[in-house]
Amino acid sequence: MKKRSGSYPRVRIEGGGRTVVSQAGGVLLVETVRKAGLDTAISAALTPWRKARAVHDPGKILLDVALAVALGGDCLADVAMLRAEPAVFGPIASDPTVSRLIDTLAAAGEKALRAVSTARAEVRQGVWRLAGRQAPDAGGTVTVDVDGVLVIAHSDKEDAAPTWKRSYGHHPLMGFVDHGPGGTGEPVAALLRAGNAGSNTATDHITATQLALAQLPKKYRRGRRTLIRTDSAGGTHDFVAWLARRGRWLSYSVGMTVTEQVHQHVLQVPASAWTPAVETGGEIREGAWVAELTGAVLNGWPKGMRLIVRKERPHPGAQLRLTDADGMRLTCFATNTSGRPIAELELRHRLRARAEDRIRAARATGLRNLPLHRTAQDRIWLEIVQIALDLLAWMPMLALTGKARLWEPRRLRLRLFSAAGQLVTTGRRRILRLAGHWPWTSHITAAIERLALLPNPG
Repeated sequence: MKKRSGSYPRVRIEGGGRTVVSQAGGVLLVETVRKAGLDTAISAALTPWRKARAVHDPGKILLDVALAVALGGDCLADVAMLRAEPAVFGPIASDPTVSRLIDTLAAAGEKALRAVSTARAEVRQGVWRLAGRQAPDAGGTVTVDVDGVLVIAHSDKEDAAPTWKRSYGHHPLMGFVDHGPGGTGEPVAALLRAGNAGSNTATDHITATQLALAQLPKKYRRGRRTLIRTDSAGGTHDFVAWLARRGRWLSYSVGMTVTEQVHQHVLQVPASAWTPAVETGGEIREGAWVAELTGAVLNGWPKGMRLIVRKERPHPGAQLRLTDADGMRLTCFATNTSGRPIAELELRHRLRARAEDRIRAARATGLRNLPLHRTAQDRIWLEIVQIALDLLAWMPMLALTGKARLWEPRRLRLRLFSAAGQLVTTGRRRILRLAGHWPWTSHITAAIERLALLPNPG
């Protein structure tokens, strides 16, 4: 009998390779940084924190950490993967230098955070202009989803506390621009909070919304061209009132808790007032209906607020709540949008579920935990995470097509960024040759060509 040699071929391993480049697909992010002008913007923003005769630029250091996070890193030390490839990523600061910069920016507090966020906002406007029809504002409006994220802490850190899910850590509140069904999304707000921060904290929702609006071009801060969308955590009197006072500038779609008062009004809605719910594309959703509540249920809420309720048959095995009616699951939301069918408004609100995809991508991109000990440091880390997520949204928007534009960070890393290459020097040119047999090499080269066709910043 033939002796088995195993399921996989044996190869001899040597560590002497000199022209091999790991994470060669990361050039996609580098080219995105260059075409967006993010490197010059961040460097200019952090000029006040550059010490005399410093070798490394603070903006480049911060951006290097963000690139490492975008490639899969989850701590400052993971910038070492870039340091190993200077031909692709340039000179990289040492770990002590990176740590000192984070401490310096943390000590500067709000001033440093505002500098970085202002630079991001300026670059975002330019990226959307480059993206054209692929930009999230191509339809003339922008949708921002505000949602909380639980970040588990595995050690005692400043402001870590028991959470409402009986875990331990932090409870940041984030905002994401929804790119719609043809794209992903990008972060526009990150408010670091203690783990025991309440879900229905109106002050935090107002602050997160203000941060999000500051990231958008000025033209989207008026004329109801921006929609603020939240789950029921945003359904508080103070937050809705704050949104309503800006009704000339903002539209809102805020989830509401089904209270006993709402429940009683639902029971009084006549059968003729219920409209079939719809799905994307306009087809009717079987077993689901929507109706608008009026009258005393709106007492105490801002003028112009509409309350729309949805009832649907629960899935087999689903447990009903006390506030559900006649065996139907009830949900409701408030909006100030008029002149559109309530079924269309309900579908628009339900698409808020895409925010869960953005949260999953954030957890896979540096938000699985907060690696630093002090809150001031972790606030800088949140800015780094947002830069990484920006790049992971901008690169597909500018360079990828078809289904590849929908790939989440883990798939981008597995198929594109992890591709290996060979660095060849001919004359004065350096050429990075990707493996011809790699199934997604054509995606990388085509994306690089699209980025090359974009105008250079400035």
